[in-house]
Amino acid sequence: MLPVTLLTGLDEGFRDAIAANLLAAGPTGVLIEYDVSGLTDGSVVRIARTAAGIIDREVIEMAHPCVSCAMRDSLVQLLLSIAAVERYDVAIVNVPAAGDTRALADEIARDGGSELRVDAVVTTVDTGSVIADLTGEQLIRERGIPTAVEDGRAIAEVIVRQLEYAGAAILSSDDDTVRGLIRAINPQLLVKTTPAGLIGVQLKGPDAVEPGSIVAPLADDGSVRTLVWQSNRPFHPERLYDALEDLVAGTARGRGTVWIATQHRRRLSWDSFGTNVAIGVLGPWLADLPADRWPSVGQQHQARSALEWHPEYGDRASYLSITGIDLDVRELRERLDGCVLRADEAVHPLTDPFAPYLEGSTAA
Repeated sequence: MLPVTLLTGLDEGFRDAIAANLLAAGPTGVLIEYDVSGLTDGSVVRIARTAAGIIDREVIEMAHPCVSCAMRDSLVQLLLSIAAVERYDVAIVNVPAAGDTRALADEIARDGGSELRVDAVVTTVDTGSVIADLTGEQLIRERGIPTAVEDGRAIAEVIVRQLEYAGAAILSSDDDTVRGLIRAINPQLLVKTTPAGLIGVQLKGPDAVEPGSIVAPLADDGSVRTLVWQSNRPFHPERLYDALEDLVAGTARGRGTVWIATQHRRRLSWDSFGTNVAIGVLGPWLADLPADRWPSVGQQHQARSALEWHPEYGDRASYLSITGIDLDVRELRERLDGCVLRADEAVHPLTDPFAPYLEGSTAA
C-alpha cells in the first residue's frame, strides 16, 4: 500500500519549499506538483518527480478551468501507477492553493482500493500574513491565485478549510498568537515550524464536524478568545441582518446553528470566515420530523437536542462559537442577545431580509 501525504497552503513559495523538504526527507518518495499558471487558458501541467528528477509530465486540458477539476479523476490513476511499481515509500501531493484537499482525500479513499492510503494532510501557514487573512474580507480571485472564474470564496474561508481538514500545520516562523488562533480553529492540529518527522507517520485526521455544529473550544489562549453563545428564543430577522457586519468584525471563524423567527421550519447554519458570513439552510428541525427521519439531521445535533430539548420548541435553538483576536466577548454576547426576538414581539408582521437568499434551497 502506498502512503499518500496531501500538502496544502495558501503561500505557493512556502508550500513548495516544504514539499521539497518532505521529498528530501524520504529515501524513495515521489512528489506530484501542479503548474496552474495556464489555468485560465484551460490547461494545467502535472509533474511527478523523485529526488533524481522528473518521472512523469502531463498537460491536462480542461473545458472548465478549475484546479480541483484538473486534479480529480487523473490523480488517483497516477497514484495507482506509482504504487504498482512498488519502488516508492510515499507520494506527496502538492495541492495548489485553490484545490479542495478534502475532496481529493475522499476520492483517494474511495477509488484507491487497497493500494492507496492517505497518511497525512498537512497545511502550511505563512505566519506573517495569516492573521490579517483570517480576519479580513479579500476574495481569493482578488489575490491573483489561479482559480475558477466563479470561485467567490474569501481568502479567510480557503485558509480555514485548509486548517480544519489538516492533521498538522507548519508555520513559516513561530508565533504564539498564530498558534493559538489556528488551534482555536482546529483544536486537534499538530503545530510545527518544520516538517521534520511528518513522513511515514500516520496523523490523526480531524473528527467529522457536522454543518451547523460548533467545535468545543480550547481555553482562551493569550489574545485569542472564543465566545460560545446560545439562545432558546429565535432571532429577530431584521435586527440580526442589520447587525451581521458588527457581529463578525475582527473575528476569524464562526459556526453554528441559527433559528430565525420568520424561518420557523428551517434549521439554518452560520458560517463566518473573517468578515464574510453565510446563513444557509440545513434542513428541518427534529421537532418537525417523524422519528424514523431523525438520522437525516445528524448525530451531533440529535445528541445535543436530547440534552436540551425544550418542552415547547423542541430542538429549536441558536448556538454559535465565534473566535477572534482580542475579541470583546462581553460586547459580542450583548450584541447577539440584542438580536433575539423579545417575548412581547410578534412574528407575523416582521420582514425577513434573509428570505431572498434562502429561497430555492433543496435541503431536506
